[in-house]
Parts: sequence; structure tokens; C-alpha cells
Amino acid sequence: MMSLDKFLQDGQDPKIVEKIYGKIVDMLMHNESIHYIAVQKKPAVTLLPDSITISNKRIFLCEFTKLGLATNFEIFDWKEIKDIAFKEEIFGSKITVIPFTGENLSIDYIPKVQARRLYQLIKEALEEIKAGGDEDYKETSATEARPVTMPLREVPTQENPTGKPTAAAPQPDTYMSPPATQDHTYVTPSPTFVPPAAEKTVAAVEEEEEDELTRKLKKLKSLYDKQLITQAEYESKKAELLSKL
Repeated sequence: MMSLDKFLQDGQDPKIVEKIYGKIVDMLMHNESIHYIAVQKKPAVTLLPDSITISNKRIFLCEFTKLGLATNFEIFDWKEIKDIAFKEEIFGSKITVIPFTGENLSIDYIPKVQARRLYQLIKEALEEIKAGGDEDYKETSATEARPVTMPLREVPTQENPTGKPTAAAPQPDTYMSPPATQDHTYVTPSPTFVPPAAEKTVAAVEEEEEDELTRKLKKLKSLYDKQLITQAEYESKKAELLSKL
């Protein structure tokens, strides 16, 4: 396994970086490599923080759920990203990824140093994509007009009332086709609007699907995050609940 030192230069947690790296490296495509990993750091103790990882081809937003028993990934190709924004707050920064379609995705409590570095790298990647698109936009492939030869056809003569033959008007033998042009206008698709009511409906369905054990685990984690129970009590109760699976 390669050294992870280059991903620890801005204060990232080595154990978390190692865990995230191990998950994402199995999803890399041909000629794809990880460039940076930013790890969430909340004021309270966070055993499984969220993270943002960028490669030379994609961006990965990772969220651990159900006390680490599951992991949610949101993965975007660079061409699917419209922009990136971040806001420095009292405790860390909030990074927001803005795709061309779908909802904006945010991860907060990213350390400020990591957030600035992440913003810089993502902006550079988007500029490279934009530059490549501009070259395609500037290329023109209009076809020059060229003569199209039409075969002459024999026109039968008609007799008029005077009895003298009358020939129809001669047909043109050459047709000039207009130059073909291509429309290179690029229209930026608008982000899809999701009504708040629809979001609430989906959230309600997901909440109903959670079983009693999951709710107990979340409640236990909440008590621990608020420092209402000790880590030993948390680990003991968590093990007791998980033994019921």
C-alpha cells in the first residue's frame, strides 16, 4: 500500500484518511489517482467524520451512517460540477458542491486550511474542463458550398393552338447547396428544483423504514456526542445493542 503521508500535510486524522483511502481506492478507474482528502473535524468528538476526496477525474463525498455500519457516497465526474463554494465559519468551513443537475451538497466543519486547499484544487480542475470545452466551442466545421450537378432531362414539346411546336423552358443543370453550419451554442442546464414538500416526504419514508435498533443506536450516539455518557458506557451499550443483530 502506498504511503499516505501526502494526505496528512494539513492536519488530517491518519486513521480516518487510511479508512477513506481504502474504500475509495477500490473504486478508481483506469489512470485515475487520488489527489487530496479533506476530513471533517467537529468541535465535539467525532468517531466517524464526513470527508471530501478529489481525484484527477472525480470528486467523492463520503458520509458514514448508522454508527459506521454503512457508508454513503456521492460521486461526480468533473464535467458534472458547475461550481464550488465554501464559507469560513467559527469552527471550520462549509464546503458546497454545486452540480449542473440535482441538489447542492454540503459538508461542514472542514478545517479552514483543508477547505482553502480543496477549493483551490477544485477550481483548477473546473478551469481545465472549461478550457477544454472552449476549444471545442471555437472549432468550426462549416462545409464550403459545392456545386451539385443535376442530369439534364429531355423536355417533350407541346403544340399550341396555332399548330407550332413549343418547347418548355430549359431546366437548370447546376444547383448550389448553401454552406452547412453547425450550432455550437452551449446552454447551461438549470439545477433541478426539488420542492420542499417532496424532500420532506422522502425523509419521512426513510425515517419510517428505520428499525427500532437503528433509532436506539442513534439516540445512544446523540447522548455520547452531548457528553451525557462516558465513552466506556457508550461502547458497552453499543456492543449490547449490536449483539441483537
